[in-house]
Amino acid sequence: MRVVSDRGSAISTVQIKKSAEKSEVPRPAASRVGGYTAAMCSNYTPPKRDALPANFGVESPIDAWKEEAFPGYLAPIIRLADDGSSELESVAACFGMVPHWAELKLARHTYNARSETVAAKPSFRHAFAKRQLCIVPAESIFEPNYETGKAVRWRIARDDERPMGIAGLWEWRPNGGPDDRPLVSFTMLTINADAHPLMRRFHRPEDEKRMVVILDETQYRPWLDGGIDRIADFLQPFPSDRLQAEPAPRAAPAKSVKVRAPKPVPKSLWD
Repeated sequence: MRVVSDRGSAISTVQIKKSAEKSEVPRPAASRVGGYTAAMCSNYTPPKRDALPANFGVESPIDAWKEEAFPGYLAPIIRLADDGSSELESVAACFGMVPHWAELKLARHTYNARSETVAAKPSFRHAFAKRQLCIVPAESIFEPNYETGKAVRWRIARDDERPMGIAGLWEWRPNGGPDDRPLVSFTMLTINADAHPLMRRFHRPEDEKRMVVILDETQYRPWLDGGIDRIADFLQPFPSDRLQAEPAPRAAPAKSVKVRAPKPVPKSLWD
C-alpha cells in the first residue's frame, strides 16, 4: 500500500452543475464539507478507450464518456453479450441504476448497492434476481478523507497502475439514453470496510466505512458467469498492499473578473 500524506493540502471547491446533455442527470445531493461533495464512491475515472481491449479483452463501446464519471454520466461496463453467445461485450451505461419504472434522477441515489441488502431493495432486486452482473472498469476512484478536519478528495488506484474491475449490476430500460435510445444503467456493489487498513480512512469519522468490491483479474469471468451462486467468494476486501492512495483535490475554479464599462464622457469635454 502506497499512501501519500495530505497534511497542509488546500481544499478545493467542487461545483455541482446540472448537465444539459440527455445522457446525464444532476450529480448526487450529498453532504458538502470543505467544498467537497462527500458521498460513497460517487466519482471515479473510467479507463481510456484503448485500455478496455488491453486489460479486459473487449472492444470499446461506440458512445463516448467523460474523463471523470459522476452519477448520471455514461461510462463503460463489461457484461455477457446480450445475444446469449456467452461472449463478453462493453457497453456505455448510466452510472446509477435506473429501472424502467423510475425517473432518470434516481441515478443520484443508486450508484452504489450495499451487498447486504441488494437482493431486497426495489431498485436492485430485479437485476440481482436476473443475474445481470457486470464489471465496472476504473482507473481510479475518489473518496473523501477527513484526517485534516475537512473533507479532502483522495485518489485510490491499484498499485500496479492497471485498471480496477469493480463488481456491479446492470439494468435496462427502453428509453432515456442518448437520443432517447434504450438505456443501460449500473451500480457498484459495496461491502463493509471498518477493518480495511486503507479504506477505513475515508468518509466521516462517525460513518460506517464502506468500499467497492474490487475483483482480481482471475475473478472477472467467474463473476460474470454466475457469481451470485457463490457471491460470498467475491465480496472480499481487495488487499491494501495492492492499492495506492494520495490526495487529489480539485483545482479551484478560476474567478471571473467583471469589467465595468467606462462612464459616458460628458459632451462638454468634446467641444
